Amino acid sequence: MSRQIIVADDHPLFREAMKAAVGRLDRGVGFVEADSVAAMLAAAEANPGADLLLLDLNMPGAHGFNALAHVRGSRPELPVVIVSADDDPQTIAASLRFGAQGFIPKSTEAGQIGKAIEAVLAGEIYTPTSGEELEIARRVADLTPQQFRVLGMLCAGLLNKQIAYDLDVSEATVKAHVTAILRKLGVTTRTQAVLAAGRLAVDRASIKPPPEEFD
Repeated sequence: MSRQIIVADDHPLFREAMKAAVGRLDRGVGFVEADSVAAMLAAAEANPGADLLLLDLNMPGAHGFNALAHVRGSRPELPVVIVSADDDPQTIAASLRFGAQGFIPKSTEAGQIGKAIEAVLAGEIYTPTSGEELEIARRVADLTPQQFRVLGMLCAGLLNKQIAYDLDVSEATVKAHVTAILRKLGVTTRTQAVLAAGRLAVDRASIKPPPEEFD
C-alpha cells in the first residue's frame, strides 16, 4: 500500500520541490496539495489515511502555530513536519512543543529533505539542530504551557513574587513550577535552567541570570 503525504505550502514551486525530494526515495508515494490552511484542513479531512502532513508556517490562514495546534488536536494520529524559512532555534523548539514530529528548513538540500521525511515516517523526530541543543529542545517541548511561561519569566530575570503576581498565582505554585522545570530540563538550579534555555534563544543578550539567592 503506497504512502500518502499532504503538502501544504502556498508556493507551487516549493510543493513541487518537496514532492521531487520525497519521490526520489519512494516513487510510490501519493501527494495531496494544499495552498492555504483552509485547503489543508479540507485535505486532511478528505484523506483520513494520510501518513504525513508537511506544513508551512506562513501561508494564507496561518497565524503562528494555530494550524499546527489545530491539526494535532483534531488529528493526533497524523504526524506533522513543519517546513519553514524561519529556522531559528526558538521556532524549532516551539514547533516541537506544539506537537510537530519534525522541522525542515526550506534551505535544506533535496537529498536531506527526503532523508528527514523518511526518518519521521519511521517514527523518529527530525530537526536540523543536533547534539546538546536538540536535547534541550526536546526537554523544553516536554514543559506544560504554564511551565514554559514561567521559564520565560525566569529568563527575563523575574523573582518568584513577580512571576506569581503576573500569573495571578501563589508563590508556592511558582516554586512548584520551578521545581518541575528543573527536573524536566535535567538541571539543579535556576541559573542552569536559564543558561539551558539561552541555548535556544534568538537574542542571547536578552537572557538575564536569575537572582543568586534563589539558586
